[in-house]
Amino acid sequence: MSHHNVQTDEQVLKKPNKILLMGNPNVGKSIFFTELTGIHAVSGNYAGTTVSFMEGPVVIGGKEYTLIDVPGTYSLKPTSEAEAVAARFMESGAVAVICVLDASNLERNLRLAMELTLYEIPIVYTLNMMDVAERHGVVIDMTQLRRDLVAPVIETVAVKGKGLDELLRQLEVVLKAAESSGYSCGKCEGCPWAAARDICNRACTRNASASPSFMDKLGDAMMKPMPGIPIALLVMALAIGVIVGGGELLIHFLLEPLVDYIIVPFFYNIFASLLPEGILLNILVGEFGIFVISFEWILALIFPFVLMFYVAFTFLEDTGFLPRMSVLFDNIMRKLGTQGGSLIHVLMGYGCAVPAIIGTRAATSRKERIIISAAIAFAIPCISQSGALIALLAGYAWWMLPAMIAFSLLLFVVVTLVVGKIIKGKVDPLLIEVPNLLIPSPKSYGRKLLTRMKHFLKDAQIPMMIAILIAAILAESGLLGIIANAAQPIVSGWLGLPAEAVTALILGIVRREMSVAPLLALDLNALQAFVGGAVSLMYLPCLSVFAILTKEFKVRIAVTIGLSTVVLAIFVGGLINQVGQLFV
Repeated sequence: MSHHNVQTDEQVLKKPNKILLMGNPNVGKSIFFTELTGIHAVSGNYAGTTVSFMEGPVVIGGKEYTLIDVPGTYSLKPTSEAEAVAARFMESGAVAVICVLDASNLERNLRLAMELTLYEIPIVYTLNMMDVAERHGVVIDMTQLRRDLVAPVIETVAVKGKGLDELLRQLEVVLKAAESSGYSCGKCEGCPWAAARDICNRACTRNASASPSFMDKLGDAMMKPMPGIPIALLVMALAIGVIVGGGELLIHFLLEPLVDYIIVPFFYNIFASLLPEGILLNILVGEFGIFVISFEWILALIFPFVLMFYVAFTFLEDTGFLPRMSVLFDNIMRKLGTQGGSLIHVLMGYGCAVPAIIGTRAATSRKERIIISAAIAFAIPCISQSGALIALLAGYAWWMLPAMIAFSLLLFVVVTLVVGKIIKGKVDPLLIEVPNLLIPSPKSYGRKLLTRMKHFLKDAQIPMMIAILIAAILAESGLLGIIANAAQPIVSGWLGLPAEAVTALILGIVRREMSVAPLLALDLNALQAFVGGAVSLMYLPCLSVFAILTKEFKVRIAVTIGLSTVVLAIFVGGLINQVGQLFV
């Protein structure tokens, strides 16, 4: 099994035997894609996180086709980058289209379906989320719907795998019919909006006796200040508890003993028996040795917090909680010069800044994109950096970690206000689709969690190893001492950190968490630990973040953000140290 994440290009558009998976955002397309191809697509329960698409093979009737998960769209008359990509795919042609409809929001979904019929490509409709429609008291006359759409319509509950076999059977029938004698599909007459309304009026009725379920009532309550704000604060406190508590348990009872007593001694014995004492042996298994630090820092200190973050974040994402937070805090975000929908990208930034910055493409103005991207670069630690910060601060006073969280929030507020004043332009009002509040499917949740951890290990491992190799070479060659002496007025004088902390500033350029990890090996007091953590939080975004800022906003903005983070980190870190010294 492999994971494809490709860009729109002519080569993909011209592929023969394409089947397009189309639908509005939040209708479950990615789950269909995963089930039909076996490729683990990451499916989000909110709109517009990325404009990339997925492709993978699917076998129907003994023949292989390319299934393409097209970005979710409301219309083929583009008003956003995602809709433009979707329209390009339809214009490029296909052997068939699977149109996923949300049974609980049928009229809105049928508007896109009506536009799809204009392309005269064979369509099979899946009426997904039938369980949610039933919960809402929506009754659909399937016979009437099939008659109006002049095409197969299959009832499905994708997260439970219901209806997928029937979908493949109907696809085989449609494809064979198209190959043998051409295909005549029902074509939308007149306005797609009017046609969608007419079809829905004929096929849908609402059971008046159906009362809102507990989940529906809870979902609505989450978007009102009372009890929404207390619920949101409780959920976030529980999430932090899961991340910190779960991570600490994994470290102390599993990973630390595994690394200290089994893995590191195993590699030390192998290399010590093969190599004489000297620089090479030290680079491999010395104090900063690759086969020591990579396990002690990455596996025993950073990985457990990353895992627990994705356990919590993926759950909140799949329930539909995040868009509700966006609505709830829209007024506060608006006072900061942006809108509530941006909160989703900020929360994504706690996972990794790169997809979070890419996700800002869903924003309707360039100003909003720059504000949020700058705030993520300055004030939001990625999950591996957060893990390192938790590991650094948790061993001191109980208030250190809450104080760092409060500092991060203050920094976020200041950066959004300042950047909002500097950048010209406007920020549009919040326009976000709020999906149904759901209990995640264990199978879908487990797959997504596994995929994210695989991606973290694949994407983070090599840059981390490079950073550790640099640290080992600097330490063994004596260069670290030279650099430390040169930087002493800043590192030791202004910031009040040991001279060896200069390693953190060097390695932080490669990976964000590496601006914290070297501090774990130093004997710091509480003030030094907090100063080091604060500098790391604000410090230069890592190379991958700098690269994505350059790609999305050109070099000038990327360089401005990069230089500003360094200056602010050194200046504010020093201020914290100087003020702190007065109370020590």
